[in-house]
Amino acid sequence: MRSLLVREDLSTFKKYAYEEMKIYTKTGDKGDTSLFGGHRVPKDAPRIEAYGTVDELNSVLGIVRSDGTDADIDAILETIQQDLFALGADLATPRSVGKDVRRFTTEDAHPLERIIDKLEESLQPLDRFILPGGSSTASRLHFARTVCRRAERAVVRLSRSEDVGEGTTIYLNRLSDLLFVLARHANRLSDTPEITRKA
Repeated sequence: MRSLLVREDLSTFKKYAYEEMKIYTKTGDKGDTSLFGGHRVPKDAPRIEAYGTVDELNSVLGIVRSDGTDADIDAILETIQQDLFALGADLATPRSVGKDVRRFTTEDAHPLERIIDKLEESLQPLDRFILPGGSSTASRLHFARTVCRRAERAVVRLSRSEDVGEGTTIYLNRLSDLLFVLARHANRLSDTPEITRKA
């Protein structure tokens, strides 16, 4: 595969990088940013915190995938990453803005529920709490679960003052359940025993 920066491509690359997709705009230097639709808000506004935490979760899942995890887990996580990009766009677009953006509904959680149900068929039922950890992949999935819970809390806080739709919180709630089950599944695949909480 040819390098992006071979000599004959350099001028095209510079045009793309500096004219069409400039990373810095300086418009947020005073601590505010634009939502989809153009409205500017402080960078610590609840809506920014909500979709920013979803973005953080997406990045954590990228770390999990970089571990070279099981192919089925990797495929599931890639689909979730695509969903989280769409969820971030949903949260970044106030409902009052008439933009063509995917809005999450209660049905978006159904595929996650089906995966949970399927995976649990091969897992031992729990009769006590387990400690987060185990294999490298499982440990990172447990960490992703906690970030997902934080994203859910941020969306719930936002929902107290703005309409975010019912589907966003349901999706994140179900996703945290799936990440917990995936962590257990990863430990099973690697024959790593789960450590239960001592009474």
